[in-house]
Amino acid sequence: MCGDSPAPRLEFMTEQPNADKVRGYVDAGGLRTYYEAEGTGEPLLVLHGGFCTVETFGGLTPTLAERHRVYSPERRGHGRTPDVDGPITYEIMARDTIAFMEAVHSGPAHLFGWSDGANVALITALYRPDLVRKLVLMGTAVNISGGTEFAQASIGHLTVDMLPPMLREAYEAVSPDGPEHFAIVVEKLAPAIAVTTTELSDLERITAPTLVIVADNDMVTIEHAAAMQRALPDSQLAVVPGTSHALPLEKPDLVLRLILDFLA
Repeated sequence: MCGDSPAPRLEFMTEQPNADKVRGYVDAGGLRTYYEAEGTGEPLLVLHGGFCTVETFGGLTPTLAERHRVYSPERRGHGRTPDVDGPITYEIMARDTIAFMEAVHSGPAHLFGWSDGANVALITALYRPDLVRKLVLMGTAVNISGGTEFAQASIGHLTVDMLPPMLREAYEAVSPDGPEHFAIVVEKLAPAIAVTTTELSDLERITAPTLVIVADNDMVTIEHAAAMQRALPDSQLAVVPGTSHALPLEKPDLVLRLILDFLA
Protein backbone atom coordinates (compact mmCIF):
# COMPACT_ATOMS: atom_id res chain seq x y z
CA MET A 1 0.00 0.00 0.00
CA CYS A 2 2.84 2.40 0.77
CA GLY A 3 5.12 4.07 -1.71
CA ASP A 4 8.09 1.92 -0.76
CA SER A 5 6.16 -1.35 -1.10
CA PRO A 6 7.18 -3.85 -3.79
CA ALA A 7 5.42 -3.43 -7.12
CA PRO A 8 2.09 -5.32 -7.14
CA ARG A 9 2.05 -8.58 -9.05
CA LEU A 10 -0.54 -8.63 -11.83
CA GLU A 11 -1.90 -11.94 -13.12
CA PHE A 12 -3.65 -11.47 -16.44
CA MET A 13 -5.99 -14.13 -17.75
CA THR A 14 -6.95 -14.89 -21.35
CA GLU A 15 -6.62 -12.05 -23.83
CA GLN A 16 -9.88 -10.29 -24.66
CA PRO A 17 -11.14 -9.30 -28.14
CA ASN A 18 -10.89 -5.56 -27.36
CA ALA A 19 -7.30 -4.73 -26.57
CA ASP A 20 -8.05 -2.22 -23.84
CA LYS A 21 -9.89 -4.73 -21.62
CA VAL A 22 -8.20 -6.89 -19.02
CA ARG A 23 -9.44 -9.53 -16.63
CA GLY A 24 -7.13 -10.74 -13.94
CA TYR A 25 -5.81 -10.53 -10.41
CA VAL A 26 -3.69 -8.07 -8.50
CA ASP A 27 -2.09 -8.33 -5.07
CA ALA A 28 -3.80 -5.47 -3.25
CA GLY A 29 -2.36 -5.15 0.22
CA GLY A 30 -1.96 -8.93 0.47
CA LEU A 31 -5.44 -9.74 -0.88
CA ARG A 32 -5.48 -11.53 -4.24
CA THR A 33 -8.14 -9.34 -5.81
CA TYR A 34 -9.96 -10.13 -9.05
CA TYR A 35 -10.80 -7.18 -11.26
CA GLU A 36 -11.76 -6.16 -14.75
CA ALA A 37 -10.77 -2.96 -16.51
CA GLU A 38 -11.87 -1.47 -19.82
CA GLY A 39 -12.27 1.81 -21.67
CA THR A 40 -10.22 4.97 -21.82
CA GLY A 41 -10.48 8.33 -20.11
CA GLU A 42 -10.57 9.46 -16.50
CA PRO A 43 -10.42 6.46 -14.13
CA LEU A 44 -13.72 5.32 -12.61
CA LEU A 45 -13.86 2.65 -9.91
CA VAL A 46 -17.22 0.81 -9.72
CA LEU A 47 -18.05 -1.08 -6.53
CA HIS A 48 -20.73 -3.77 -6.68
CA GLY A 49 -23.35 -4.49 -4.04
CA GLY A 50 -23.11 -6.97 -1.21
CA PHE A 51 -22.95 -10.66 -2.20
CA CYS A 52 -22.67 -9.62 -5.87
CA THR A 53 -20.13 -10.10 -8.66
CA VAL A 54 -18.87 -7.69 -11.33
CA GLU A 55 -21.51 -9.08 -13.70
CA THR A 56 -24.11 -7.09 -11.74
CA PHE A 57 -22.97 -3.97 -13.59
CA GLY A 58 -23.05 -5.65 -17.00
CA GLY A 59 -25.73 -3.22 -18.17
CA LEU A 60 -23.70 -0.18 -17.10
CA THR A 61 -19.99 -0.85 -17.60
CA PRO A 62 -19.82 -0.88 -21.44
CA THR A 63 -21.40 2.57 -21.66
CA LEU A 64 -19.35 3.95 -18.76
CA ALA A 65 -16.24 2.67 -20.52
CA GLU A 66 -16.99 4.84 -23.56
CA ARG A 67 -15.90 7.85 -21.48
CA HIS A 68 -13.83 6.39 -18.64
CA ARG A 69 -11.24 3.79 -17.80
CA VAL A 70 -13.51 1.62 -15.67
CA TYR A 71 -12.03 -0.59 -12.94
CA SER A 72 -14.34 -3.25 -11.50
CA PRO A 73 -12.82 -5.11 -8.52
CA GLU A 74 -14.52 -7.88 -6.58
CA ARG A 75 -14.13 -7.49 -2.83
CA ARG A 76 -12.95 -10.14 -0.36
CA GLY A 77 -15.32 -13.10 -0.26
CA HIS A 78 -17.19 -11.86 -3.34
CA GLY A 79 -17.12 -13.35 -6.81
CA ARG A 80 -13.68 -14.57 -7.82
CA THR A 81 -11.82 -12.88 -4.95
CA PRO A 82 -11.25 -15.42 -2.16
CA ASP A 83 -12.36 -14.93 1.39
CA VAL A 84 -9.66 -14.69 4.05
CA ASP A 85 -9.56 -15.38 7.76
CA GLY A 86 -11.19 -12.79 9.96
CA PRO A 87 -14.26 -10.57 9.75
CA ILE A 88 -15.67 -8.70 6.78
CA THR A 89 -16.55 -5.09 7.54
CA TYR A 90 -17.04 -1.96 5.46
CA GLU A 91 -13.94 -0.47 7.05
CA ILE A 92 -11.80 -3.49 6.10
CA MET A 93 -13.19 -3.47 2.56
CA ALA A 94 -12.50 0.27 2.28
CA ARG A 95 -8.86 -0.37 3.15
CA ASP A 96 -8.82 -3.18 0.58
CA THR A 97 -10.19 -0.69 -1.96
CA ILE A 98 -7.48 1.84 -1.16
CA ALA A 99 -4.84 -0.88 -1.60
CA PHE A 100 -6.42 -1.86 -4.93
CA MET A 101 -6.41 1.73 -6.16
CA GLU A 102 -2.77 2.14 -5.22
CA ALA A 103 -1.91 -1.14 -6.95
CA VAL A 104 -3.56 -0.48 -10.32
CA HIS A 105 -3.74 3.32 -10.54
CA SER A 106 -1.42 5.80 -8.87
CA GLY A 107 -3.73 8.84 -8.87
CA PRO A 108 -7.26 9.81 -7.85
CA ALA A 109 -10.37 8.37 -9.51
CA HIS A 110 -14.12 8.76 -9.52
CA LEU A 111 -15.88 6.24 -7.26
CA PHE A 112 -19.34 4.77 -7.94
CA GLY A 113 -20.79 2.34 -5.43
CA TRP A 114 -24.13 0.62 -5.14
CA SER A 115 -25.59 -0.66 -1.85
CA ASP A 116 -22.71 -2.13 0.20
CA GLY A 117 -20.35 -0.86 -2.47
CA ALA A 118 -21.56 2.68 -1.79
CA ASN A 119 -20.79 2.28 1.91
CA VAL A 120 -17.30 1.11 0.98
CA ALA A 121 -16.89 4.07 -1.39
CA LEU A 122 -18.08 6.49 1.29
CA ILE A 123 -15.61 5.21 3.89
CA THR A 124 -12.83 5.19 1.28
CA ALA A 125 -13.53 8.88 0.66
CA LEU A 126 -13.36 9.55 4.40
CA TYR A 127 -10.08 7.67 4.80
CA ARG A 128 -8.39 8.95 1.63
CA PRO A 129 -10.00 12.09 0.21
CA ASP A 130 -6.94 12.55 -2.00
CA LEU A 131 -7.91 9.45 -3.99
CA VAL A 132 -11.49 10.51 -4.79
CA ARG A 133 -12.44 13.01 -7.50
CA LYS A 134 -16.20 12.57 -7.56
CA LEU A 135 -18.39 10.19 -5.59
CA VAL A 136 -21.63 8.44 -6.61
CA LEU A 137 -23.54 6.72 -3.80
CA MET A 138 -26.50 4.64 -4.95
CA GLY A 139 -29.02 2.79 -2.80
CA THR A 140 -27.30 3.14 0.54
CA ALA A 141 -27.70 4.58 4.03
CA VAL A 142 -24.89 5.78 6.26
CA ASN A 143 -26.10 3.24 8.84
CA ILE A 144 -29.03 0.91 9.40
CA SER A 145 -31.19 3.67 10.90
CA GLY A 146 -31.61 5.04 7.39
CA GLY A 147 -33.18 1.84 6.13
CA THR A 148 -36.87 1.15 5.71
CA GLU A 149 -38.72 -0.72 8.43
CA PHE A 150 -38.42 -3.91 6.39
CA ALA A 151 -34.66 -3.46 5.94
CA GLN A 152 -34.07 -2.77 9.62
CA ALA A 153 -36.13 -5.80 10.63
CA SER A 154 -34.44 -8.23 8.24
CA ILE A 155 -30.76 -7.25 8.25
CA GLY A 156 -30.13 -8.34 11.84
CA HIS A 157 -30.97 -11.97 11.09
CA LEU A 158 -30.05 -12.20 7.41
CA THR A 159 -29.56 -15.74 6.09
CA VAL A 160 -28.77 -17.27 2.71
CA ASP A 161 -32.42 -18.25 2.22
CA MET A 162 -33.48 -14.60 2.50
CA LEU A 163 -31.30 -13.50 -0.43
CA PRO A 164 -32.35 -13.62 -4.11
CA PRO A 165 -31.33 -16.99 -5.61
CA MET A 166 -29.43 -15.20 -8.38
CA LEU A 167 -26.84 -14.00 -5.84
CA ARG A 168 -26.13 -17.49 -4.61
CA GLU A 169 -26.02 -18.87 -8.15
CA ALA A 170 -23.56 -16.19 -9.29
CA TYR A 171 -21.30 -16.90 -6.29
CA GLU A 172 -21.37 -20.65 -6.81
CA ALA A 173 -20.44 -20.24 -10.48
CA VAL A 174 -17.15 -18.41 -9.88
CA SER A 175 -16.03 -18.49 -6.24
CA PRO A 176 -12.62 -20.08 -5.60
CA ASP A 177 -13.84 -21.01 -2.10
CA GLY A 178 -16.53 -23.40 -3.30
CA PRO A 179 -20.33 -23.06 -3.27
CA GLU A 180 -20.73 -24.03 0.38
CA HIS A 181 -18.69 -21.00 1.48
CA PHE A 182 -21.45 -18.56 0.48
CA ALA A 183 -23.23 -19.16 3.79
CA ILE A 184 -20.05 -18.22 5.65
CA VAL A 185 -19.71 -14.96 3.72
CA VAL A 186 -23.33 -14.10 4.54
CA GLU A 187 -22.72 -14.93 8.19
CA LYS A 188 -19.64 -12.68 8.27
CA LEU A 189 -21.04 -9.72 6.33
CA ALA A 190 -24.58 -9.47 7.76
CA PRO A 191 -23.44 -8.18 11.19
CA ALA A 192 -21.29 -5.52 9.52
CA ILE A 193 -24.35 -4.18 7.70
CA ALA A 194 -26.35 -4.09 10.92
CA VAL A 195 -23.76 -2.34 13.08
CA THR A 196 -22.19 0.19 10.69
CA THR A 197 -20.98 3.08 12.83
CA THR A 198 -20.86 5.85 10.20
CA GLU A 199 -23.05 8.84 11.09
CA LEU A 200 -24.63 11.62 9.04
CA SER A 201 -22.27 14.10 10.68
CA ASP A 202 -19.31 12.20 9.16
CA LEU A 203 -20.50 13.24 5.70
CA GLU A 204 -19.55 16.83 6.48
CA ARG A 205 -15.91 15.74 6.03
CA ILE A 206 -16.42 14.50 2.46
CA THR A 207 -14.59 16.88 0.14
CA ALA A 208 -15.51 15.26 -3.20
CA PRO A 209 -18.58 16.40 -5.15
CA THR A 210 -21.15 13.68 -4.49
CA LEU A 211 -24.28 12.38 -6.20
CA VAL A 212 -26.75 10.47 -4.00
CA ILE A 213 -29.10 8.19 -5.97
CA VAL A 214 -32.04 6.38 -4.40
CA ALA A 215 -35.03 4.46 -5.77
CA ASP A 216 -38.50 5.54 -4.77
CA ASN A 217 -39.10 2.01 -3.44
CA ASP A 218 -35.60 1.36 -2.10
CA MET A 219 -34.41 -0.32 1.10
CA VAL A 220 -33.26 3.18 2.06
CA THR A 221 -35.82 5.84 2.85
CA ILE A 222 -36.01 8.90 0.63
CA GLU A 223 -35.95 11.01 3.79
CA HIS A 224 -32.58 9.54 4.76
CA ALA A 225 -31.18 10.04 1.26
CA ALA A 226 -32.24 13.69 1.46
CA ALA A 227 -30.55 14.00 4.86
CA MET A 228 -27.37 12.59 3.33
CA GLN A 229 -27.53 15.15 0.55
CA ARG A 230 -27.97 17.99 3.05
CA ALA A 231 -25.05 16.75 5.16
CA LEU A 232 -22.65 16.51 2.22
CA PRO A 233 -20.94 19.84 1.49
CA ASP A 234 -21.12 19.57 -2.33
CA SER A 235 -23.87 17.20 -3.40
CA GLN A 236 -26.90 16.41 -5.50
CA LEU A 237 -29.85 14.05 -4.94
CA ALA A 238 -31.63 11.96 -7.57
CA VAL A 239 -34.73 9.87 -6.86
CA VAL A 240 -35.36 7.27 -9.58
CA PRO A 241 -39.10 6.64 -10.00
CA GLY A 242 -40.69 3.23 -10.39
CA THR A 243 -37.68 1.29 -9.12
CA SER A 244 -36.59 -0.82 -6.17
CA HIS A 245 -33.19 -1.48 -4.57
CA ALA A 246 -32.30 -3.18 -7.88
CA LEU A 247 -32.50 0.12 -9.78
CA PRO A 248 -29.28 -0.39 -11.84
CA LEU A 249 -30.82 -3.59 -13.19
CA GLU A 250 -34.33 -2.19 -13.61
CA LYS A 251 -33.54 1.16 -15.27
CA PRO A 252 -29.89 1.06 -16.38
CA ASP A 253 -30.33 3.72 -19.08
CA LEU A 254 -31.66 6.28 -16.60
CA VAL A 255 -29.01 5.41 -14.02
CA LEU A 256 -26.31 5.79 -16.69
CA ARG A 257 -27.59 9.20 -17.72
CA LEU A 258 -27.54 10.43 -14.13
CA ILE A 259 -24.01 9.15 -13.50
CA LEU A 260 -22.47 10.31 -16.76
CA ASP A 261 -24.03 13.77 -16.54
CA PHE A 262 -22.71 14.14 -13.01
CA LEU A 263 -19.21 12.94 -13.81
CA ALA A 264 -19.06 15.22 -16.85
